[in-house]
Amino acid sequence: MEQTLVIALVGILGIGAQWLAWRTGLPAIVLMLIAGFLAGPVLGVFDPEHAFGELLEPMVAVGVALILFEGGLSLDFRELRHTGSAVMRLATIGVVLGWTFGALAGIYIAGLAPEVAILFGGILVVTGPTVVIPLLRQSSIKSRPASILKWEAIVNDPTGALCAVIAYEYFRKIAEQPGATLFEVVPPLIIAAIIAGLIGYVAALAIAWSFPRGAVPEYLKVPVLLTAVIGVFVISNLIEHEAGLVAVTVMGVALANMNVTSLRSIHPFKENVAVLLVSGIFILLSASLSLEDIRYINWPIIGFLLALLFIVRPATILLSLLGSSIPWNERLFLGWIAPRGIVLVAISGLFALRLAEPPLEFEDANLLIGLSFAVVVVTIVAHGFTVDFVAKLLKVKGTTRPGILLVGSTPWTIALAEQMRDLKAPVLVVDASWQRLGLARQKGIEFYHGEILNEATEHNLELAPYQNLVAATENEAYNTLVCNEFAHEIGRDSVFQLGESADGDDRHSLPESLRGRALFESGFGVEDVSERQRQGWVFRKTRLSEEFDFDKMQEKLPDAANMLLLVRDNGTIRFFTHAAKPEPRAGDVILSFTPPQTKTAEEKAAKKASKKQGVQQA
Repeated sequence: MEQTLVIALVGILGIGAQWLAWRTGLPAIVLMLIAGFLAGPVLGVFDPEHAFGELLEPMVAVGVALILFEGGLSLDFRELRHTGSAVMRLATIGVVLGWTFGALAGIYIAGLAPEVAILFGGILVVTGPTVVIPLLRQSSIKSRPASILKWEAIVNDPTGALCAVIAYEYFRKIAEQPGATLFEVVPPLIIAAIIAGLIGYVAALAIAWSFPRGAVPEYLKVPVLLTAVIGVFVISNLIEHEAGLVAVTVMGVALANMNVTSLRSIHPFKENVAVLLVSGIFILLSASLSLEDIRYINWPIIGFLLALLFIVRPATILLSLLGSSIPWNERLFLGWIAPRGIVLVAISGLFALRLAEPPLEFEDANLLIGLSFAVVVVTIVAHGFTVDFVAKLLKVKGTTRPGILLVGSTPWTIALAEQMRDLKAPVLVVDASWQRLGLARQKGIEFYHGEILNEATEHNLELAPYQNLVAATENEAYNTLVCNEFAHEIGRDSVFQLGESADGDDRHSLPESLRGRALFESGFGVEDVSERQRQGWVFRKTRLSEEFDFDKMQEKLPDAANMLLLVRDNGTIRFFTHAAKPEPRAGDVILSFTPPQTKTAEEKAAKKASKKQGVQQA
């Protein structure tokens, strides 16, 4: 099969699996594994090794490097205020314990040769952002355990690779020079890792210096950044095998904490690249698996996999976090969630070949490829399908109902916040003025005092519960700026603002491409809703049913009433905008903005007649 066709199929299967996961709520990583396995060894649609030959390994290696760099860019040291000690313990004590327990399980349960088990135990230290981050994206986990898992995944990926290099170099040294000690092997490798880290840090400094000063034009920033990452990775690997993973991770973390404002504009691109790479590499690696690799799986191997799930990982976490401030329910959750991914398979495949070659020539080396895939499949399936259940059981599940982030504390937004609170939807009012937040405090509405566009706010404010943003300050230009800033994070179709007032002088002055979706089909502006609220307009909630549908509801409301949004039984929120109108159905709650209802002449006459009849009966 032509390489171009294989590339197209990989893209279709990878992104198709991601889309299906979004539609069904199933773990994306599980669906990608299934898609690749079906396309490769089961149906034989394509064979990546045959299609790409010797290019497959460097392609995967560069892809992993870019994924680690992108993951490093998401690590901000300010997150460590609440998780720093736990992350440090897992990156030091946890690595030693995980390596030790994994090696012992490999020797005494799987029956591997001690040298192979020790090397594989070092690789098992990795969890990997390629599987952890998609899992966290799909499951709403509280911020602290989610942050710990993310940091551990990204920091321990290069650490696990370094552990494997140390083990391999030590066994190779002993085979060539019997009697060699660890002190002859480890220090040079540690020095190589430090040098690689320095290379990554210097590259980050160069980017941080040149980008804000205009040394690189805007249209070249992304190509320069990606080329720099690949260059740092390749140069560091020339110093020592797998040292490039250390370098790109350091480069990403360093850039993330240098406050390079010009990097903000490329965040959407880097996230898109990461999704494409994760999808493609997962499909390629799972399609590369052969049925012969699966035949190595026997009862000792199954016992090893169970030990990895129920003994090695829990013991590593619980012992590492002894005496820490992390609550026990979060420790137990961390002890269960440890899916392995691309880095484990890539490194295992590399060292399987090296262990089988002279001077080592270990017979068990050919087990590593099949065993690494077995670990990936078992951990992804076990953790991917149980993460929600375990999170609920241990009470680390975050808010699951979609919420609204209201920017601007005004009487109108506070009234809207009260209605959403009654509907059990998470709602948060953000304003830079403590005085304007007075009404929110008085009404008991959750609020955040700070400038929403301040970079510090992005790290202090947990955005996960809020899938919708409404910017409703008195400044239309500011509302547009807020919507445009958060469109890439929340979604362009999920950021809203009030329309420009009909009597305003600036009508059509702000491009539609920058503005958020305009609330209300009529496009009410800030001044419009404020004036109507002074006239007595209020929010009204109406639940639809089979008998009382949307048309009947509209008949009951005044003609001037405007629909704002609807809330479905599962908490999903849909807004009525100038461009889109959701389809109301039975069970939905409609929130409308209506004028004060005045009694009609017929209603007044009926009430008067009823009162007169009551007097006569008396």
